[in-house]
Amino acid sequence: MDKSQHVLIIGFVWPEPQSSAAGRRMMELISLFQSRGWDITFASSAAETEYMADLESQGIQTKSVEINSSTFDEFVQDLAPSMVLFDRFVTEEQFGWRVAEQCPDALRILDTEDLHCLRRARKEAVTHDRDFDRADLFSGDDAKREIASIYRCDLTLMISEYEMELLQNVFGVDADLLQYLPFLLDPIDEANTQQWPDFEERQHFVTIGNFRHDPNADSVEFLYKAVWPEVRKQLPDAEFHIYGAYPNQRVEQLHKPEKGFYIEGRAPNADAVLMNAKVCLAPLRFGAGLKGKLIESMQCGTPSVTTPVGAEGINGELPWSGTVAEDPQKIAAGAVELYTNRAAWQRAQQNGIEIMNKRFAHQNFSKDLFNSIKNLKRCLGEHRRQNFTGQMLMHHRSASSKYMSRWIEAKNN
Repeated sequence: MDKSQHVLIIGFVWPEPQSSAAGRRMMELISLFQSRGWDITFASSAAETEYMADLESQGIQTKSVEINSSTFDEFVQDLAPSMVLFDRFVTEEQFGWRVAEQCPDALRILDTEDLHCLRRARKEAVTHDRDFDRADLFSGDDAKREIASIYRCDLTLMISEYEMELLQNVFGVDADLLQYLPFLLDPIDEANTQQWPDFEERQHFVTIGNFRHDPNADSVEFLYKAVWPEVRKQLPDAEFHIYGAYPNQRVEQLHKPEKGFYIEGRAPNADAVLMNAKVCLAPLRFGAGLKGKLIESMQCGTPSVTTPVGAEGINGELPWSGTVAEDPQKIAAGAVELYTNRAAWQRAQQNGIEIMNKRFAHQNFSKDLFNSIKNLKRCLGEHRRQNFTGQMLMHHRSASSKYMSRWIEAKNN
Protein backbone atom coordinates (compact mmCIF):
# COMPACT_ATOMS: atom_id res chain seq x y z
CA MET A 1 0.00 0.00 0.00
CA ASP A 2 1.28 3.46 -0.97
CA LYS A 3 1.15 5.33 2.34
CA SER A 4 1.54 8.68 0.53
CA GLN A 5 -1.90 8.20 -1.04
CA HIS A 6 -3.89 6.62 1.75
CA VAL A 7 -6.93 8.44 3.10
CA LEU A 8 -8.74 7.51 6.29
CA ILE A 9 -12.36 8.69 6.21
CA ILE A 10 -14.00 8.87 9.63
CA GLY A 11 -17.74 8.76 9.01
CA PHE A 12 -20.39 10.24 11.24
CA VAL A 13 -22.51 7.32 9.99
CA TRP A 14 -21.97 4.50 7.52
CA PRO A 15 -23.01 5.91 4.13
CA GLU A 16 -26.50 5.09 2.85
CA PRO A 17 -26.55 6.45 -0.71
CA GLN A 18 -30.13 5.32 -1.27
CA SER A 19 -31.37 7.08 1.89
CA SER A 20 -29.88 10.57 1.87
CA ALA A 21 -28.00 13.18 -0.12
CA ALA A 22 -25.27 13.03 2.53
CA GLY A 23 -24.80 9.33 1.79
CA ARG A 24 -24.56 10.01 -1.94
CA ARG A 25 -22.11 12.86 -1.32
CA MET A 26 -19.86 10.55 0.69
CA MET A 27 -19.89 7.94 -2.07
CA GLU A 28 -18.97 10.68 -4.56
CA LEU A 29 -15.93 11.58 -2.49
CA ILE A 30 -14.93 7.94 -2.18
CA SER A 31 -15.22 7.46 -5.95
CA LEU A 32 -13.24 10.65 -6.53
CA PHE A 33 -10.29 9.44 -4.44
CA GLN A 34 -10.44 5.97 -5.97
CA SER A 35 -10.32 7.49 -9.47
CA ARG A 36 -6.98 9.07 -8.52
CA GLY A 37 -5.54 5.80 -7.23
CA TRP A 38 -5.86 6.50 -3.50
CA ASP A 39 -6.26 3.68 -0.99
CA ILE A 40 -9.22 4.25 1.31
CA THR A 41 -10.06 3.11 4.81
CA PHE A 42 -13.51 4.03 6.11
CA ALA A 43 -14.05 4.01 9.88
CA SER A 44 -17.09 4.93 11.95
CA SER A 45 -18.31 4.63 15.51
CA ALA A 46 -21.94 4.42 14.32
CA ALA A 47 -23.93 1.21 14.25
CA GLU A 48 -24.07 -0.61 10.93
CA THR A 49 -27.41 -0.49 9.09
CA GLU A 50 -29.36 -2.60 6.65
CA TYR A 51 -29.07 0.03 3.93
CA MET A 52 -25.41 1.00 4.24
CA ALA A 53 -23.20 0.74 1.17
CA ASP A 54 -21.11 -2.41 0.78
CA LEU A 55 -17.77 -0.61 0.91
CA GLU A 56 -15.57 -3.68 1.11
CA SER A 57 -16.93 -4.98 -2.20
CA GLN A 58 -15.58 -1.75 -3.71
CA GLY A 59 -12.09 -2.37 -2.40
CA ILE A 60 -12.41 -0.12 0.67
CA GLN A 61 -11.16 -1.28 4.05
CA THR A 62 -13.65 -0.73 6.87
CA LYS A 63 -13.18 -0.43 10.61
CA SER A 64 -15.61 0.04 13.49
CA VAL A 65 -14.04 2.38 16.03
CA GLU A 66 -15.00 3.58 19.50
CA ILE A 67 -15.19 7.10 20.82
CA ASN A 68 -13.40 7.86 24.09
CA SER A 69 -11.13 4.89 23.60
CA SER A 70 -7.37 4.64 23.24
CA THR A 71 -7.93 1.71 20.86
CA PHE A 72 -8.44 4.35 18.16
CA ASP A 73 -4.96 5.74 18.88
CA GLU A 74 -3.43 2.33 18.23
CA PHE A 75 -5.52 1.85 15.10
CA VAL A 76 -4.67 5.19 13.47
CA GLN A 77 -0.99 4.99 14.43
CA ASP A 78 -0.66 1.57 12.80
CA LEU A 79 -2.64 2.72 9.74
CA ALA A 80 -0.49 5.85 9.34
CA PRO A 81 -2.67 7.53 6.67
CA SER A 82 -1.31 10.47 4.73
CA MET A 83 -4.70 12.19 4.98
CA VAL A 84 -7.71 12.00 7.28
CA LEU A 85 -11.13 13.24 6.20
CA PHE A 86 -13.66 13.98 8.93
CA ASP A 87 -17.32 13.58 8.00
CA ARG A 88 -18.96 16.58 9.73
CA PHE A 89 -17.54 18.64 12.53
CA VAL A 90 -18.75 16.42 15.37
CA THR A 91 -16.47 13.67 14.06
CA GLU A 92 -13.52 16.04 14.08
CA GLU A 93 -14.39 17.00 17.67
CA GLN A 94 -14.29 13.34 18.71
CA PHE A 95 -11.23 12.15 16.80
CA GLY A 96 -9.31 15.20 15.55
CA TRP A 97 -7.02 15.59 18.55
CA ARG A 98 -6.19 11.89 18.50
CA VAL A 99 -5.28 12.07 14.80
CA ALA A 100 -3.13 15.16 15.44
CA GLU A 101 -1.25 13.36 18.23
CA GLN A 102 -0.73 10.01 16.53
CA CYS A 103 -0.30 11.20 12.91
CA PRO A 104 0.92 14.79 13.12
CA ASP A 105 2.03 14.88 9.47
CA ALA A 106 -1.31 13.65 8.10
CA LEU A 107 -3.36 16.23 6.25
CA ARG A 108 -6.61 16.89 8.12
CA ILE A 109 -9.65 17.69 5.95
CA LEU A 110 -13.20 18.42 7.11
CA ASP A 111 -16.25 17.75 4.92
CA THR A 112 -19.07 19.82 6.40
CA GLU A 113 -21.85 18.26 4.23
CA ASP A 114 -23.73 21.46 5.02
CA LEU A 115 -23.13 24.29 7.48
CA HIS A 116 -24.88 22.88 10.55
CA CYS A 117 -24.95 26.17 12.44
CA LEU A 118 -26.79 27.82 9.52
CA ARG A 119 -29.37 25.05 9.32
CA ARG A 120 -30.00 25.12 13.07
CA ALA A 121 -30.24 28.92 13.22
CA ARG A 122 -32.78 28.89 10.40
CA LYS A 123 -34.76 26.18 12.15
CA GLU A 124 -34.88 28.33 15.28
CA ALA A 125 -36.30 31.24 13.26
CA VAL A 126 -38.98 29.03 11.66
CA THR A 127 -39.87 27.51 15.04
CA HIS A 128 -40.53 31.01 16.41
CA ASP A 129 -42.34 32.10 13.24
CA ARG A 130 -40.00 34.92 12.29
CA ASP A 131 -37.53 35.74 9.55
CA PHE A 132 -33.99 34.42 9.81
CA ASP A 133 -31.34 36.99 10.69
CA ARG A 134 -27.61 36.37 10.47
CA ALA A 135 -27.41 37.42 14.11
CA ASP A 136 -29.17 34.10 14.85
CA LEU A 137 -25.93 32.35 13.96
CA PHE A 138 -24.32 33.72 17.11
CA SER A 139 -27.12 32.83 19.52
CA GLY A 140 -25.91 29.35 20.49
CA ASP A 141 -22.82 27.15 20.63
CA ASP A 142 -23.23 25.56 17.20
CA ALA A 143 -21.31 28.18 15.24
CA LYS A 144 -18.51 28.34 17.81
CA ARG A 145 -18.04 24.58 17.66
CA GLU A 146 -18.28 24.30 13.89
CA ILE A 147 -16.05 27.26 13.05
CA ALA A 148 -13.47 26.04 15.60
CA SER A 149 -13.44 22.67 13.84
CA ILE A 150 -12.88 24.40 10.49
CA TYR A 151 -9.90 26.29 11.92
CA ARG A 152 -8.39 23.12 13.41
CA CYS A 153 -8.37 21.41 10.03
CA ASP A 154 -5.97 22.11 7.18
CA LEU A 155 -8.78 22.35 4.63
CA THR A 156 -12.58 22.29 4.72
CA LEU A 157 -14.72 21.12 1.80
CA MET A 158 -17.74 23.38 1.26
CA ILE A 159 -20.63 22.25 -0.90
CA SER A 160 -22.33 25.65 -1.25
CA GLU A 161 -21.00 28.96 -2.56
CA TYR A 162 -23.39 30.78 -0.23
CA GLU A 163 -21.77 29.09 2.76
CA MET A 164 -18.29 29.89 1.45
CA GLU A 165 -19.28 33.57 1.40
CA LEU A 166 -20.87 33.33 4.85
CA LEU A 167 -17.78 31.82 6.44
CA GLN A 168 -15.47 34.44 4.96
CA ASN A 169 -17.61 37.56 5.37
CA VAL A 170 -19.45 36.82 8.62
CA PHE A 171 -16.96 34.66 10.52
CA GLY A 172 -13.74 35.90 8.91
CA VAL A 173 -12.46 32.47 7.90
CA ASP A 174 -9.47 32.72 5.57
CA ALA A 175 -10.16 31.57 2.00
CA ASP A 176 -7.01 29.39 2.15
CA LEU A 177 -8.81 27.11 4.62
CA LEU A 178 -11.80 26.50 2.32
CA GLN A 179 -12.33 24.47 -0.84
CA TYR A 180 -15.51 24.73 -2.90
CA LEU A 181 -16.54 21.21 -3.87
CA PRO A 182 -20.22 20.86 -4.84
CA PHE A 183 -21.88 17.68 -6.07
CA LEU A 184 -19.68 16.15 -8.78
CA LEU A 185 -21.94 15.08 -11.62
CA ASP A 186 -21.70 13.81 -15.18
CA PRO A 187 -23.05 16.25 -17.79
CA ILE A 188 -26.55 15.67 -19.16
CA ASP A 189 -26.38 14.85 -22.86
CA GLU A 190 -28.82 13.75 -25.54
CA ALA A 191 -28.41 10.11 -24.56
CA ASN A 192 -29.76 11.02 -21.11
CA THR A 193 -32.65 13.18 -22.29
CA GLN A 194 -33.87 10.55 -24.75
CA GLN A 195 -34.57 8.27 -21.80
CA TRP A 196 -36.77 10.83 -20.05
CA PRO A 197 -40.55 10.40 -20.24
CA ASP A 198 -42.27 13.34 -21.93
CA PHE A 199 -44.72 15.77 -20.32
CA GLU A 200 -47.79 13.70 -21.23
CA GLU A 201 -46.19 10.47 -20.02
CA ARG A 202 -45.62 11.75 -16.49
CA GLN A 203 -48.05 12.10 -13.62
CA HIS A 204 -48.33 13.27 -10.02
CA PHE A 205 -46.36 15.57 -7.78
CA VAL A 206 -43.52 14.03 -5.79
CA THR A 207 -40.93 14.80 -3.15
CA ILE A 208 -38.23 12.65 -1.62
CA GLY A 209 -35.97 12.93 1.41
CA ASN A 210 -34.71 11.25 4.57
CA PHE A 211 -37.12 12.03 7.43
CA ARG A 212 -34.36 11.96 10.02
CA HIS A 213 -33.39 15.28 8.44
CA ASP A 214 -35.60 17.89 10.13
CA PRO A 215 -36.04 20.18 7.08
CA ASN A 216 -37.69 17.34 5.14
CA ALA A 217 -40.25 16.53 7.84
CA ASP A 218 -41.05 20.22 8.32
CA SER A 219 -41.49 20.70 4.57
CA VAL A 220 -44.01 17.87 4.33
CA GLU A 221 -46.06 19.28 7.22
CA PHE A 222 -45.94 22.74 5.62
CA LEU A 223 -47.10 21.25 2.32
CA TYR A 224 -49.95 19.36 3.94
CA LYS A 225 -51.27 22.36 5.88
CA ALA A 226 -50.57 25.36 3.67
CA VAL A 227 -49.75 24.38 0.07
CA TRP A 228 -51.50 21.18 -0.94
CA PRO A 229 -55.05 22.42 -0.17
CA GLU A 230 -54.45 25.31 -2.61
CA VAL A 231 -53.19 22.92 -5.29
CA ARG A 232 -56.19 20.60 -4.87
CA LYS A 233 -58.61 23.50 -5.27
CA GLN A 234 -57.37 23.89 -8.83
CA LEU A 235 -56.42 20.27 -9.49
CA PRO A 236 -58.96 18.20 -7.53
CA ASP A 237 -57.67 14.88 -8.89
CA ALA A 238 -53.97 15.62 -8.34
CA GLU A 239 -51.87 13.27 -6.24
CA PHE A 240 -48.80 14.06 -4.16
CA HIS A 241 -46.50 11.13 -3.35
CA ILE A 242 -43.96 11.64 -0.56
CA TYR A 243 -40.99 9.26 -0.44
CA GLY A 244 -38.29 9.10 2.19
CA ALA A 245 -36.40 6.78 4.50
CA TYR A 246 -37.23 6.58 8.21
CA PRO A 247 -40.64 8.33 8.33
CA ASN A 248 -41.79 8.91 11.90
CA GLN A 249 -45.31 8.55 13.27
CA ARG A 250 -46.02 12.28 12.90
CA VAL A 251 -45.25 12.09 9.19
CA GLU A 252 -47.10 8.81 8.68
CA GLN A 253 -50.25 10.37 10.16
CA LEU A 254 -50.34 12.71 7.16
CA HIS A 255 -51.07 9.81 4.82
CA LYS A 256 -54.48 10.86 3.47
CA PRO A 257 -55.33 9.16 0.15
CA GLU A 258 -58.74 10.83 0.15
CA LYS A 259 -56.88 14.16 -0.13
CA GLY A 260 -54.40 12.86 -2.68
CA PHE A 261 -51.60 12.98 -0.09
CA TYR A 262 -49.59 9.75 0.05
CA ILE A 263 -46.76 8.93 2.47
CA GLU A 264 -44.93 6.18 0.59
CA GLY A 265 -41.86 5.54 2.77
CA ARG A 266 -38.50 4.54 1.32
CA ALA A 267 -38.27 4.85 -2.48
CA PRO A 268 -37.34 1.57 -4.16
CA ASN A 269 -35.56 3.58 -6.89
CA ALA A 270 -35.24 7.34 -6.38
CA ASP A 271 -34.37 8.07 -10.01
CA ALA A 272 -37.38 6.15 -11.30
CA VAL A 273 -39.68 7.90 -8.84
CA LEU A 274 -38.46 11.35 -9.88
CA MET A 275 -38.25 10.59 -13.60
CA ASN A 276 -41.88 9.45 -13.81
CA ALA A 277 -43.25 12.36 -11.80
CA LYS A 278 -44.36 15.57 -13.49
CA VAL A 279 -43.25 18.02 -10.78
CA CYS A 280 -41.06 17.83 -7.68
CA LEU A 281 -42.66 19.91 -4.92
CA ALA A 282 -40.13 20.71 -2.17
CA PRO A 283 -40.70 24.02 -0.34
CA LEU A 284 -38.02 23.73 2.35
CA ARG A 285 -38.42 26.39 5.04
CA PHE A 286 -34.99 25.89 6.55
CA GLY A 287 -31.82 24.01 5.81
CA ALA A 288 -28.31 24.49 4.46
CA GLY A 289 -25.95 23.04 1.87
CA LEU A 290 -27.25 21.78 -1.47
CA LYS A 291 -30.58 19.97 -1.65
CA GLY A 292 -30.08 16.55 -3.18
CA LYS A 293 -33.71 16.06 -4.17
CA LEU A 294 -33.64 19.20 -6.34
CA ILE A 295 -30.35 18.26 -7.97
CA GLU A 296 -31.67 14.77 -8.70
CA SER A 297 -34.89 16.20 -10.12
CA MET A 298 -32.89 18.16 -12.69
CA GLN A 299 -30.86 15.04 -13.50
CA CYS A 300 -34.17 13.29 -14.21
CA GLY A 301 -35.64 16.14 -16.26
CA THR A 302 -38.26 16.91 -13.62
CA PRO A 303 -39.07 20.59 -12.97
CA SER A 304 -39.39 21.64 -9.34
CA VAL A 305 -41.01 24.16 -7.03
CA THR A 306 -39.03 25.21 -3.98
CA THR A 307 -38.09 28.13 -1.75
CA PRO A 308 -35.04 30.44 -1.77
CA VAL A 309 -33.53 28.19 0.91
CA GLY A 310 -34.12 25.14 -1.29
CA ALA A 311 -32.58 26.74 -4.37
CA GLU A 312 -29.66 28.29 -2.47
CA GLY A 313 -26.27 27.53 -3.98
CA ILE A 314 -27.66 25.53 -6.90
CA ASN A 315 -28.48 27.77 -9.86
CA GLY A 316 -26.20 30.78 -9.30
CA GLU A 317 -27.27 33.46 -11.82
CA LEU A 318 -29.09 30.96 -14.05
CA PRO A 319 -32.91 30.74 -14.17
CA TRP A 320 -34.39 28.07 -11.91
CA SER A 321 -35.77 24.80 -13.22
CA GLY A 322 -39.33 25.73 -12.25
CA THR A 323 -40.51 28.12 -9.54
CA VAL A 324 -38.89 29.61 -6.45
CA ALA A 325 -41.30 31.20 -3.94
CA GLU A 326 -41.94 31.48 -0.18
CA ASP A 327 -45.64 32.34 0.03
CA PRO A 328 -47.89 29.24 0.06
CA GLN A 329 -50.21 30.74 -2.55
CA LYS A 330 -47.31 31.45 -4.92
CA ILE A 331 -45.83 27.99 -4.32
CA ALA A 332 -49.18 26.42 -5.18
CA ALA A 333 -49.61 28.64 -8.25
CA GLY A 334 -46.15 27.68 -9.51
CA ALA A 335 -46.92 24.01 -8.97
CA VAL A 336 -50.20 24.21 -10.90
CA GLU A 337 -48.57 26.16 -13.75
CA LEU A 338 -45.83 23.58 -14.23
CA TYR A 339 -48.29 20.71 -13.96
CA THR A 340 -50.69 22.05 -16.59
CA ASN A 341 -48.56 24.16 -18.97
CA ARG A 342 -46.41 22.05 -21.28
CA ALA A 343 -44.41 25.03 -22.60
CA ALA A 344 -43.56 26.27 -19.07
CA TRP A 345 -42.65 22.72 -18.05
CA GLN A 346 -40.31 22.27 -21.02
CA ARG A 347 -38.60 25.61 -20.36
CA ALA A 348 -38.04 24.59 -16.75
CA GLN A 349 -36.60 21.25 -17.87
CA GLN A 350 -34.14 22.99 -20.19
CA ASN A 351 -33.14 25.34 -17.36
CA GLY A 352 -32.32 22.30 -15.23
CA ILE A 353 -30.08 20.86 -17.94
CA GLU A 354 -28.19 24.15 -18.18
CA ILE A 355 -27.74 24.34 -14.39
CA MET A 356 -26.40 20.79 -14.19
CA ASN A 357 -23.99 21.16 -17.10
CA LYS A 358 -22.65 24.60 -16.20
CA ARG A 359 -22.60 24.37 -12.42
CA PHE A 360 -21.87 20.76 -11.41
CA ALA A 361 -19.76 19.05 -14.09
CA HIS A 362 -17.25 17.04 -12.04
CA GLN A 363 -14.24 17.88 -14.19
CA ASN A 364 -14.62 21.55 -13.21
CA PHE A 365 -13.81 20.84 -9.55
CA SER A 366 -11.95 17.57 -9.01
CA LYS A 367 -8.69 18.85 -10.48
CA ASP A 368 -8.75 21.90 -8.20
CA LEU A 369 -9.20 19.70 -5.12
CA PHE A 370 -6.21 17.50 -5.87
CA ASN A 371 -4.08 20.54 -6.71
CA SER A 372 -4.96 21.95 -3.28
CA ILE A 373 -4.07 18.66 -1.60
CA LYS A 374 -0.76 18.50 -3.45
CA ASN A 375 0.14 22.08 -2.50
CA LEU A 376 -0.85 21.58 1.14
CA LYS A 377 1.23 18.42 1.48
CA ARG A 378 4.22 20.26 0.02
CA CYS A 379 4.07 23.19 2.46
CA LEU A 380 1.96 21.86 5.35
CA GLY A 381 4.19 23.30 8.08
CA GLU A 382 4.00 26.83 6.70
CA HIS A 383 0.26 26.52 6.11
CA ARG A 384 -0.29 25.56 9.74
CA ARG A 385 1.96 28.34 11.02
CA GLN A 386 -0.09 30.88 9.09
CA ASN A 387 -3.23 29.42 10.66
CA PHE A 388 -2.25 30.30 14.22
CA THR A 389 -5.88 30.46 15.33
CA GLY A 390 -6.25 26.83 14.32
CA GLN A 391 -3.12 25.81 16.21
CA MET A 392 -4.33 27.66 19.29
CA LEU A 393 -7.74 25.99 19.12
CA MET A 394 -6.12 22.60 18.57
CA HIS A 395 -3.94 23.10 21.65
CA HIS A 396 -6.85 23.94 23.93
CA ARG A 397 -9.21 21.42 22.37
CA SER A 398 -6.62 18.68 22.69
CA ALA A 399 -6.02 19.48 26.34
CA SER A 400 -9.70 19.61 27.30
CA SER A 401 -10.81 16.71 25.08
CA LYS A 402 -7.95 14.51 26.19
CA TYR A 403 -8.80 15.03 29.85
CA MET A 404 -12.50 14.39 29.36
CA SER A 405 -12.00 11.43 27.04
CA ARG A 406 -9.47 9.78 29.35
CA TRP A 407 -11.85 10.29 32.28
CA ILE A 408 -14.75 8.72 30.35
CA GLU A 409 -12.58 5.82 29.24
CA ALA A 410 -11.39 5.19 32.79
CA LYS A 411 -14.98 5.42 34.06
CA ASN A 412 -16.19 2.94 31.40
CA ASN A 413 -13.45 0.49 32.32
